[in-house]
Amino acid sequence: MKNNFLGFFLFFLAAVAFAQVDQVSVLQNDEGAKLVINGEDFMINGMNWDYFPIGTNFSYSLWKQSDDVIKAALDAEMGLLKNMNVNAIRQYTGVPSKWIEYIFKEYGIYTLLNHSFGRYGLTIDGAWEAVTDYSDPRTQELLLSEMDDLVKNYKNTPGLLMYLLGNENNYGLFWAGAETEDFPDDEEEKKFIGEQRGRPMYRLMNDAAIKIKAVDSSHPVAICNGDVLFIDIISEECKEVDVYGVNMYRGVSFGDAFEVVKEKLNKPIMFTEFGADAFNAIENTEDQRTQAYYLVGNWKEIYENAAGQGKAGNSIGGFTFQFSDGWWKFGQTKNLDIHDKNASWANGGYSIDLEEGKNNMNEEWFGICAKGPTNERGLYELYPRAAYYALSEVHKLNPHAKGVTPELVEAHFENIKLKDAETKTH
Repeated sequence: MKNNFLGFFLFFLAAVAFAQVDQVSVLQNDEGAKLVINGEDFMINGMNWDYFPIGTNFSYSLWKQSDDVIKAALDAEMGLLKNMNVNAIRQYTGVPSKWIEYIFKEYGIYTLLNHSFGRYGLTIDGAWEAVTDYSDPRTQELLLSEMDDLVKNYKNTPGLLMYLLGNENNYGLFWAGAETEDFPDDEEEKKFIGEQRGRPMYRLMNDAAIKIKAVDSSHPVAICNGDVLFIDIISEECKEVDVYGVNMYRGVSFGDAFEVVKEKLNKPIMFTEFGADAFNAIENTEDQRTQAYYLVGNWKEIYENAAGQGKAGNSIGGFTFQFSDGWWKFGQTKNLDIHDKNASWANGGYSIDLEEGKNNMNEEWFGICAKGPTNERGLYELYPRAAYYALSEVHKLNPHAKGVTPELVEAHFENIKLKDAETKTH
């Protein structure tokens, strides 16, 4: 009798744990591709989120602070995100599962869990390798073992949306480190790198997806690619990946991205990063309205290309880059207390502040919120910019809601006034 009771009790606990885990899946039909959670269509109104007080850089971790500091930081920022109708954030591995669950249960916000997959180097046999060689058997063994740990640690976490592998790792095949650089123009060089270094990487990503899904069938697996570079190789090597995640900075329009991904991959597209800085490189001053202009234009296309809206039908949403300014992004390890105004790369898609021969992308100004000084507890306040208020209006619309038509989407965006959003910042 005692053994039967123990067996029933353990079964009950397992059933409760299982019931807490959302069933997230990708559904494709004649209308297009959708993300579905527990049978309900879900459009990702996401945000790239992190927590770096002024004076810190990539070496800082919120998760190494005391629980009361972590909770205070999350309550302040997740409250702001919930108020702007954000339903998912992108976070890197290292966040304890209990805080993913806390964010979800307290604020209804899911986490896209991102494993960098060797993007910034690896320690192999005790030695640091700055550039990851994905054809190296030791690298393959290490990364696939990390996938085992990833699934074991997170698969039953309430609030987990899906797994994301990499962060524009195809760009990392050309340069080492996290700081953005201008991209090489030579097509032959790109093709050579794609075959010699890219193909082994994408093949390993596919192996990782297979390994993850064998253990966790409740959450899709995505990769994070830089734009559509090497998409033909991806189509050949990443057949078991569920979602094409992409970092894309093309200005106010993504151009033909939706159609290219549909034709080449026939997978849903999820914008893991996109955005605009809030600084005008020509005027050398903050420019909130222009940032909001680019972001609203991007989200309009994301909604227009959702399933059932008459266009490509493969958009499942995206993650705006980013919630708050990163004062460490330019230089990485120096001038951490200075909000640097140097533009580190050029992008013709952002023509409003582009001058020929000069850079116009200000890495430390991509936040839709400005960052205040750090207090004695290591916390800070955020000051929403016009983009915050504009996106709050954007995310009031659910393109999957009953009765939402392309005409309604068009009218929704026409009614978003950037001047009104800018007024709210004063």
